[in-house]
Amino acid sequence: MKNLGIIFLEGVYSNVKRILFASDRVTDMELRNKILNGEIVPTDKVAEVPCIGCSGCKNVCPTGAIEMVSLEEPVEVIEGIIKKEKPELNTLKCVHCYHCHDFCPLYALFGEAGTIHPNDVGDVNPDIKELLEKPVKISEDKIAYISKFLSDNAVIRKREDQNSK
Repeated sequence: MKNLGIIFLEGVYSNVKRILFASDRVTDMELRNKILNGEIVPTDKVAEVPCIGCSGCKNVCPTGAIEMVSLEEPVEVIEGIIKKEKPELNTLKCVHCYHCHDFCPLYALFGEAGTIHPNDVGDVNPDIKELLEKPVKISEDKIAYISKFLSDNAVIRKREDQNSK
């Protein structure tokens, strides 16, 4: 019982030091104040301009953290391809698997940074028209694997059927 009392007193002493004297502080006061005042702006998770609105990221997301939202005005990406939706990432549902980024056609087909990223999309400024108009050499296996997720909702339906059982 004596040891339990000593542990309790040491805990009280440590917590009083932390509360009153800010010992063991990891975050500096300036950053804490910015957080408390709502001055910290989360980084962008989607690069809206280069995104072609294909829904590939939504289709591969295992947790349903990505929802496609309608654009106010449709945008013609190149002749024949019109973007009507853009992805929106729900960071509370995201498990940071990076499927959204890895299956983005910009990354999967062209090796450019994907237009969606769970942490920070960063600087994504490729010339979409140029990329989509140039021929791409890619193996048939890779095309079949990627297109299964980008265009076939059967994968999603199959997953939903398995979850409902």
